[in-house]
Amino acid sequence: MFTFNGTVFMPSVLTLIGIPGLESIQFWIGIPFCAMYIIALLGNSLLLVIIKSQSSLHEPMYLFLAMLGATDMVLSTCILPKMLGIFWFHLPEIYFDVCLFQMWLIHTFQGIESGILLAMALDRYVAICDPLRHATIFTHELITQIGVGVTLTAALLAVPCLILIKCRLKYYRTTVVSHSYCEHMAIVKLAAEDIRINKIYGLFVAFSILGCDIIFITLSYIRIFITVFSLPQKEARLKAFNTCIAHICVFLEFYLLGFFSFFIHRFGFHIPPYIHILLSNIYLLVPPLLNPIVYGVKTKQIQNQVYKIFHSKFAS
Repeated sequence: MFTFNGTVFMPSVLTLIGIPGLESIQFWIGIPFCAMYIIALLGNSLLLVIIKSQSSLHEPMYLFLAMLGATDMVLSTCILPKMLGIFWFHLPEIYFDVCLFQMWLIHTFQGIESGILLAMALDRYVAICDPLRHATIFTHELITQIGVGVTLTAALLAVPCLILIKCRLKYYRTTVVSHSYCEHMAIVKLAAEDIRINKIYGLFVAFSILGCDIIFITLSYIRIFITVFSLPQKEARLKAFNTCIAHICVFLEFYLLGFFSFFIHRFGFHIPPYIHILLSNIYLLVPPLLNPIVYGVKTKQIQNQVYKIFHSKFAS
């Protein structure tokens, strides 16, 4: 690591300070975060086991839910172990390249999660608006292609963020990152050079993935609501609407938290930094915690399988 005119040339190690302004209570903040992580792992693991073991759940909606659960587990695992290392064991250092890899993983799996939510909305759209063609459209082959396509798109769009940092930004004002994980803008703002291209590309990725997905999800649900409310029988309307409730809850939870965190981080100049960091952490940790709970509560088939698992254990 070389210094020149008060700047650091291509640092090999960065220091993550955690939550700036709350360093004295970070140990205690780590306890609920760790509890959320453990519950999220257990809930999503149970969800995956149930869907895999029950052939009756090998339908598009549940296969997409399994993808969502696996994505949630990876996403939370990308940040929490290192975060707890900072909070509990005072291990703030991270190699620069490892930091970039963590950043790539986080943004890739955020994009994958958004793409899966879009696929789930399209699945509900076809199931309700064109039910006779649902089985022929959403085949296992198409579901596999959607999973691969969403993963490749998110991974490839996140790569230029790394290249723009690694190749363009050579001089840094400091190696201290005011964050608890390697967030894109938190790294970019350390640079002592022009970062406009990095900011523009970051916004492009956010709006091209999250923005486009939320537009298509909204359009799908507009069509779904039109179809549902045009059904003549009240029971049919309620039954159709109930199949969408869980997805609507997960959709609102993911995007509202995401956009709130995104805009506050970029434009909330008068908001204390610890609010930014806490919101970013909550955005990445709360959806993996709530998703299996929401689907467990709102989906009768999953409820029945959970009941069978625990009833058989207690009965034995």
